[in-house]
Amino acid sequence: MIPELVDCFGRTVAFMQEAVADLSEEDMVLQPPGIPNHAAWTLGHVIFSCQALAGELGIEAWLSSDWESRFGYGSSPTAVVSQYPSKAALLTMFGEASHRFQAALLGLNEMALAEPLPDEKVRGILPTKGHALLQVVAAHTAYHAGQLAVWRRVIGRRGVGVFL
Repeated sequence: MIPELVDCFGRTVAFMQEAVADLSEEDMVLQPPGIPNHAAWTLGHVIFSCQALAGELGIEAWLSSDWESRFGYGSSPTAVVSQYPSKAALLTMFGEASHRFQAALLGLNEMALAEPLPDEKVRGILPTKGHALLQVVAAHTAYHAGQLAVWRRVIGRRGVGVFL
């Protein structure tokens, strides 16, 4: 199951990278009415999510301490370009985060998926590492990829490839 999780995550990451490839710095923070998350926040959020779950797998945190307040659960995007790393920096960090997360996944054995999730606060919802990994890879990251797809259409951009 681990190679399949890595493959699924890789396709979703590739889709998200393609979804922002043609955007300018200003486009990255466009905040149309009714659309909750723009591209800069979405990438930052998924980067932070990669670190959070990699931490559950024993990987040391690599982002600065302000990432949680800027991109973590409950944070809100702003349309101010200067509040975010540049598009190039976000894409570099996104690539690095996805590689670290995928390496953490590939370092697991199948039995590790049945281990209890170390974060006791979340364990009631996601009791094992396997539950958490599947949720983040197949639901959370894909959910935000879908948001990017809708957001692109609302800002007047064509759709990009499908991550099936």
